[in-house]
Amino acid sequence: MNFSKTLAVITGGASGLGRAVAERVIAAGGKAAILDLQEAAGQAAAAQIGASFFKCDVTMEAQVTAAIDAARQALGGINLLVNCAGIAGSGKLLGKDGPMSGDFFEKVVRVNLIGTFLCDKTAAAIMQGNIPNDEGERGVIIHTASVAAFEGQIGQVAYSATKAGIAGMTLPIARELARFGIRCVAIAPGIFMTPMLAGLPQDVQDSLGKQVPFPTRLGKPTEFAQMVQSIVEIPTLNGETIRLDGAIRMAPR
Repeated sequence: MNFSKTLAVITGGASGLGRAVAERVIAAGGKAAILDLQEAAGQAAAAQIGASFFKCDVTMEAQVTAAIDAARQALGGINLLVNCAGIAGSGKLLGKDGPMSGDFFEKVVRVNLIGTFLCDKTAAAIMQGNIPNDEGERGVIIHTASVAAFEGQIGQVAYSATKAGIAGMTLPIARELARFGIRCVAIAPGIFMTPMLAGLPQDVQDSLGKQVPFPTRLGKPTEFAQMVQSIVEIPTLNGETIRLDGAIRMAPR
């Protein structure tokens, strides 16, 4: 697919990985719509980079449907969905204050996993009506998994479950949507410089970076966005979960 003709919906696009993707799409000549629960940050980011913004809680099906339809109208169509909305959801099964609450676990699942599913099926329903390109392609769906899907650390029981679920549904979605010419690929980032990590002391950031074999630093959101572009441009990337992690393998804690 031609990246310069991308009409992208990016969830969690007000900051971090999602914003980097929106910036890259627009810089290449495409159009981007940011969906985010953070209204002030989302509007500011959209104004700064020339994107559209729509407030959306990805856990609410009606909001997802309305926001993606509004994005479709603003962009003149949709041929790329990048799911970056998510929460860390740190917590132990048996914490200092007792066992993890079912409500907490369910919240992480609703945002990270169910939110991705709701956006997937809504965007796919629109993409199936796109005019195919010369290879029969109508669109691309990209998931954000995590290395925690494979090496979840202590305290990541909820987060890892959702990221493993995201990785796990990538192939069946790709297989199902193949008849429409819609691809589905997941990216599993390692330790990246996101707003959450940027708020940590520099020595903590440096310590985290040193855990990465090479390059020995935190990943850059621009590198995540570059991977998104590669996925869009390489048709045979489909049904796969791609680790973007500098060869790190997470320790138990």
